[in-house]
Amino acid sequence: MKTLFLLGAMTIGGFAMNAQDVLVSENGIQHNQVNEISIATEDFEEISVAEVPQAVTNAVSKNFPTANLDKAYTNEKKQYKLVLSLEDGTQGTVYADEEGNWIDM
Repeated sequence: MKTLFLLGAMTIGGFAMNAQDVLVSENGIQHNQVNEISIATEDFEEISVAEVPQAVTNAVSKNFPTANLDKAYTNEKKQYKLVLSLEDGTQGTVYADEEGNWIDM
């Protein structure tokens, strides 16, 4: 269960990677060129916990019976980003579709 929380936490935000190429011009001068590749997650907007569909809250209750749903976010695809906390204070993020199926983001 904690592994799922860690996996979710690692997917928050975007990831950036830099690649560096060395270019040689006609006159023999070397130029460094940096290419940046960014991968961003879908844009989620915060909603109240009460707005989360019943199917999603049922999935949380079933799979994480000791967890509390602290915050909820949704995107245009009706996917839900859920911030959960356990009794020991550990927090994690999981993602679900509107039918309560878990998804990897």
